[in-house]
Amino acid sequence: MRIVVSGGGTGGHIYPALALIREIYKKNKNASFLYIGTKNGLESNIVPRENISFQSIHITGFKRKFSLDNFKTIFRFIKGVRDSKRILKDFKPDIVIGTGGYVCGPVVYAASKLGIPTIIHEQNSIPGLTNKFLSRYVNKIAICFPEAKEYFPKEKVVFTGNPRASEVADKDGIKGRLSVGLSTVMPAVLIFGGSRGARPINEAVVKSLSELAGKPYQVLYITGDIHYEDVKKEAELIGSLKNVIIKPFIHNMPEVLAGIDLVVSRAGATTLAEITSLGIPSILIPSPYVTNNHQEKNARSLSEHGAAHVLLEKDLTSISLISNIDRILLNKETLKDMKEKSLKIGVPDAAERFYKLVCELIRENQR
Repeated sequence: MRIVVSGGGTGGHIYPALALIREIYKKNKNASFLYIGTKNGLESNIVPRENISFQSIHITGFKRKFSLDNFKTIFRFIKGVRDSKRILKDFKPDIVIGTGGYVCGPVVYAASKLGIPTIIHEQNSIPGLTNKFLSRYVNKIAICFPEAKEYFPKEKVVFTGNPRASEVADKDGIKGRLSVGLSTVMPAVLIFGGSRGARPINEAVVKSLSELAGKPYQVLYITGDIHYEDVKKEAELIGSLKNVIIKPFIHNMPEVLAGIDLVVSRAGATTLAEITSLGIPSILIPSPYVTNNHQEKNARSLSEHGAAHVLLEKDLTSISLISNIDRILLNKETLKDMKEKSLKIGVPDAAERFYKLVCELIRENQR
């Protein structure tokens, strides 16, 4: 089994791809992989560290407003398709999978024109431009939110969930708690704004620190590397914060998540896949700065099922943050109900579902 995977730009496109690769390799030790990304994207650093073969093409994304740069992008796309065809002919994959980001546009398009089976993975409830474009050419479209179905040809859509969900399903929560200094007996809330942090969330949390320090639960607060020193200085002015742990970043997030009772975070697709796989209630503060406001749509999908509370950034204050944490974490019935509803919509076997889809498409092509 020879597989090409393409996706980049953000961790939300890269990490599901890596989770899928790990699942396929677990099932088939003879599988060979090639990852096609961009030279300057996050994937150019992350993927090689996983010992996965990597090649790059040069491509930029379209701007939604009229811009002369879009003409350059058209020429780069044409060249990207030509370069992708050369790479694909050399590697001879059985299937090509695009996990999002503009880089997979020329790669997956080239594969379809060469008659190679293709799948795109849409992590969000509202698809981006690249996946909307590719949906006309691919064989199958794997989705994570039922709401995404309306944007694609119905006969191509398969609900698989996000492969990242499978990577948290069997983690040791006690080990995760101990690794970051959390007690194993007190309820715990994790607050974070993504890998780089989120300034509005950090500002609300900093103003809440003195009050959070007196609560009957513990707080693990991940600031993001670029905000850590400023937050640390503010925390030192307050003094003792015995039940608040502040860190810039954690590298074992799946393990830590498995030991958490409540999450306060943005509403990125990967985060939501992980927390619902574990059945964790959440307070979601969707980023208003993303394309098509898709994070709010992602968050609403959970809140409509009773698994999350949506707190818009414009309504975020230290008072609203603490009152919502208290309302959920200090009420056993509310916490239990939200846990059950979160778990109900989780897809812990997402990676296996995707693997089955890959195998089915390869078999169909070989008949």
